[in-house]
Amino acid sequence: MREFLKKIKSSNKINDSVTLDLHQRKKCRIKAVTDSGKSIGIFMQRGTVLENSDLIVDKDGYVIKVIAASETISSIYSKDYLQLLKACYHLGNRHVELQINKDSLHYKHDHVLDDMIKSLGFDVIIESLPFQPENGAYHTHKESKKNHEHK
Repeated sequence: MREFLKKIKSSNKINDSVTLDLHQRKKCRIKAVTDSGKSIGIFMQRGTVLENSDLIVDKDGYVIKVIAASETISSIYSKDYLQLLKACYHLGNRHVELQINKDSLHYKHDHVLDDMIKSLGFDVIIESLPFQPENGAYHTHKESKKNHEHK
């Protein structure tokens, strides 16, 4: 079984891909099966979140592209950015993982949250899409601090 230990920025050759949901992409140690059917182990540094299109490599230089699996999510779409900000506030106040795009918000489907968002005047659309929420301020801060310490 191949063991993948780190992310890389780019590669001239991608040997395979692995499709993982968010829960799997957040784990630092998992066993998985590539899209071509090979068993692999992924052993990332604690706190690493694999994102859609990330490349991971094993000790022999075998490269796999990570693909974010489609998941059942609730989506709201609006060109009214103030309303989207209000929705972000209310969802963030409940510590909901949130994918924020220019004119849409996405979160793991939850009928209670859907009802709250509907009460704010939004239509909620249940979709099956790849889910890549924000990593959060503390995750970014740790990375920045770590990079600063090594300079």
